Amino acid sequence: MEYLDISKIKGSLLILKDISAPKYDEIVKIQMPNAPPRTGRVLQIEGDTAVILVFEGTSGLSLTETSTRFTGRQMEIILSEEILGRTFNGLGSPRDGLGEIYNGIKRKIAGVSTNPVHRVYPRNYINTGFSAIDGLITLIRGQKLPIFSADGLPHDKLAVQIATQAKIADSEDAPFAVVFAAMGISHDTADFFRQTFIESGQINRTVIYLNLANDPPTERIATPRFALTAAEYLAYDLGYHVLVILTDMTSYAEALREISSARAEIPSRKGYPGYMYSDLASLYERAGILKGRKGSLTQLPILTMPNEDITHPIPDLTGYITEGQIVLDRTLHRRGVYPPINVLPSLSRLMKDGIGEGYTTKDHPVLAAKLFAKYAGVGDIRALATIIGEDDLTPEDKDLLNFGNRFEQTFIHQQPYENRSLTETLDIARNLLEDGQQGQSLL
Repeated sequence: MEYLDISKIKGSLLILKDISAPKYDEIVKIQMPNAPPRTGRVLQIEGDTAVILVFEGTSGLSLTETSTRFTGRQMEIILSEEILGRTFNGLGSPRDGLGEIYNGIKRKIAGVSTNPVHRVYPRNYINTGFSAIDGLITLIRGQKLPIFSADGLPHDKLAVQIATQAKIADSEDAPFAVVFAAMGISHDTADFFRQTFIESGQINRTVIYLNLANDPPTERIATPRFALTAAEYLAYDLGYHVLVILTDMTSYAEALREISSARAEIPSRKGYPGYMYSDLASLYERAGILKGRKGSLTQLPILTMPNEDITHPIPDLTGYITEGQIVLDRTLHRRGVYPPINVLPSLSRLMKDGIGEGYTTKDHPVLAAKLFAKYAGVGDIRALATIIGEDDLTPEDKDLLNFGNRFEQTFIHQQPYENRSLTETLDIARNLLEDGQQGQSLL
């Protein structure tokens, strides 16, 4: 059905009345004379009134000269193995000038509901090349493990480096792919992402979705869903082990709040909609391993914490849904440590079942536990040293302070684009746990 009049325009929303049998989530094609077509989605239905979210924004639309056509279907994406090596915009259209994907299958971007009993418990690890992650916050295949960052920290560099370095065990004969989705980024950052993938030689195993800062914020609602639908196809249809990196989920949540405000919904904490928990869960819960399927889907969402507040609704709700977190620290960043990962508040809840004999090495769990235990006391000694001075510390305290500095500079810190194997990471851990002054081993 096609309609020629719009009742009201409010922000990114169109309100149409006297609509015949609209459907929730239905795709609407919007056309102005002598202008490119736009795409909308039915957000709300009240009788014969439909509220439509316009992904490209409503700027320039006219109440009397705009035609809207209800398609009767939900938003879809065309998928084939040809998406590997391609770059798309936030709505799944090619951004690399290589043309549309024609020979493929259509999938709804909303995804499909998965029976929990069909899920397989995640076990095997993914090597990221970073000692802090691989050794102490191990990323397990099928896990959802967010990175909590803040403005000014190098999460963009960390994200693209993980994407180019990540791999499964060399002994496994299985394909590996990366789906990289960025939301609300600048043109310079987008160029940096794409150029890094090309220069690293990993572009052919990567699918990129880019929503730029000057793209309509409402487009960011669809971007992670396009990326996850592509990842599900690669994982469950083609048997790839897929790592999905979503950055920045804060931009996504801000777009969600903007739409909620335009709909005049009653706000919850800090103005975000009350359904933000279930909305985020609809994205994060698309990770996992399914019975009878060869592939897996692992998520590494990245979010910048507003005001570096880990209790803010976005990281707070994310932490409830996901299986741990990797926390970036400004103090470490100021000391020149890269990546500035604070391992103490960081956690991988699935790590215990994906490391050890048969997965990594027999002594990996012991090494990780001892590093955590010893580094946990470094903060108290540093606080004491600022009060009484380092010269007045006991020899034991000085040794612990020295261990903390060496741990940060040799274990956590890595050179730009240094890609460490798990063997190298565990060797560094063993060396750190040698007490050179007393000639005793802490292992």
